[in-house]
This record gives sequence, structure tokens and C-alpha cells, in this order.
Amino acid sequence: MPATIKDLAKYCGFSVSTVSKALNGYSDVSEDTRRIVQAAVRFLDYHPNSHARVLKNGRSYNLGVLFSDDSQSGLTHPFFSHVLESFKKTAENAGYDITFISHHLGRDQFTYLDHCRYREVDGVCLACIRFDDEEVLNLIRSDLPLVTIDCVFDGRVCVCSDNDTGMRSLVEYVFAKGHRHVAYIHGPKSAVTDLRIASFFRTASRIGLKVPDEYVTQCRYTDPQSAYQATKELLKLPQRPTCILVCDDYSVTGAMRAAQKAGLRVPDDLSLAGFDGIPQMQLFYPRLTTVQQDAQAIGQEAARRLIRQVEAPNAEDQLLFTVPCTLIPGETVARCPL
Repeated sequence: MPATIKDLAKYCGFSVSTVSKALNGYSDVSEDTRRIVQAAVRFLDYHPNSHARVLKNGRSYNLGVLFSDDSQSGLTHPFFSHVLESFKKTAENAGYDITFISHHLGRDQFTYLDHCRYREVDGVCLACIRFDDEEVLNLIRSDLPLVTIDCVFDGRVCVCSDNDTGMRSLVEYVFAKGHRHVAYIHGPKSAVTDLRIASFFRTASRIGLKVPDEYVTQCRYTDPQSAYQATKELLKLPQRPTCILVCDDYSVTGAMRAAQKAGLRVPDDLSLAGFDGIPQMQLFYPRLTTVQQDAQAIGQEAARRLIRQVEAPNAEDQLLFTVPCTLIPGETVARCPL
């Protein structure tokens, strides 16, 4: 039978009230008392009843995460897996559990909002989903504390990378390397895609880089085969690009394969660059030129801002947190003779 708080109190020789205060971090409990109680928790394998905590203080110490990309990559996603791992660690260090929100619970079907209610989550983080989905919008319109990653909604906290500056620095970098035939394979329409496309064209216009319509095309995010096909078409153009910017690091592998099939060497014959800064991709040779998003900082900030909403619901807070990006020069962009 699981240990109860009364068992803890009896084992420690303290009152139930003292044990409860020690478990919940009250300041009027000494450190010695707190250490004794924590030792008893480990010895008796005590686990607090989450439903009882909800009834007592209105909080479950459980945060929901809604993550569902088109490829159903889940925790294997090459970029967002790092964001979610950072979110999880930060939340757990603050005493919160994580529940992944979906449509399914056994054989039962739930809306996202109903699943959040069923699990009694204190708040929810939305990442890498279709933000125009009506169920997602219903969740965003609800009264649940909420933080989004990479998509801004009125009245909601958002944590995002500085996609504008990141793309601008990448275009300026390849331009400084002498490239005047620069193509861009962007991802499907989304808030992030729109920001990057706008920055790409705005920067190109400012620095005098002419971009033909046929130089801008699309592939699916984190899909090397899709990037392979897009690159293959670009390389058939009468004036093929000397440099191709690809929507994400993982998809660059498809662009590299298309270059190889066309008999081109990277970067001697064709320069390539990505976006994300996935650590594993930096192990490839030649080392990838990319824009590194700070996945750890994004996850940490999202967890902290969500917990702040839960614990201080009436506190004023800014709504948009922009995390800087860093250009990694790498070795896949060569100097192009003017």
C-alpha cells in the first residue's frame, strides 16, 4: 500500500502539518526538518497524490505539451526534441510533471482542450503544430495559462527565435562570399516561414541581390527527399544557383544528395546552407554553414514563462520573448569569384 503523508509524519516524529510545510517549501520550516522529511520520502517511497493536491491548492503541478508536426516525428524531431528536452528539465527542476496532449486516451477521443481538462494540467505549451487548426485555436482562446513557441497570438505569451535577424545574417554572409545567384528552398506556410521569406527578400533588396522567381521554391520541413526534389529542379535551370539556402539542417542532406547526383561537389561547385544549428549536423564533413537557434534557451524560457503564469496569474509580463540566433560559418559555403 502506498505511503501516505500520515506515514511520513509518524516515521519522522513530526506533525502532519510540519511534514506538509516541509514538502511544500514553506519558509517557517528549518533546513534540518526539511532534510529529515526528504530522507523519509526516499525511504518510504512516498509520492503525493496529484488529485489531492489539486483539491487542496488548485494546482496539479502538471504542464501539458502539445506537439504534433506533419511528419509525426515526436521526440525524434531533429530540432524541437532539444527544445522539449530543455522545457522538460526546466519544468521538472521547478517541481512540475509533463503530460503530452493528444486526441487519444486509450480508446477515447478527446479534443485538445478536453484532454487538458481531463489531465488537470496547470498550463500548456504549444510547439510545432498547425496553429490555424480550429482545435488549437479553441485551446488558445481558453482560460488555461499558455505559451506558444514561434507563433504570436494576441494576449498570449510567445517564445521564438529571432528568425528575421537569423535569415538576414545568412543572406548577408553568402553575399559577402561573392554569391549573386542565391536560391531559397523554404518550408510550408507558417508564421516562421513567413518571417524568414520576408527577411530573405527584404535583405536581398537592400544589398542589391536579384532573386528570380524560379529561385524561390518549397519543400517540407525535416524532409530530405522533398529537399532533394526541390534542389534537383533548381539545378536544371539554365542559370543554376551558385548557393542554395535550405529551410532546415536536416533537409540539407537531401540537397547534398541532389548535388552529388548532378556531379557537383559541395562547396566547390555548389554552396549550401541550412537553418537550426542541429548539433549532429556539425559533425558532418564539410561542416554545415547554418543559423543556430538556441533550443535550450527557447525551452527554458517557455517553461519559465508558463510556470510564472501558473504561479502568479495576475502579474504583468511581456508577451513576446525573442531568443537570438547565431550564424555558424561552417564549410559548405565557398567563396564565389565575382
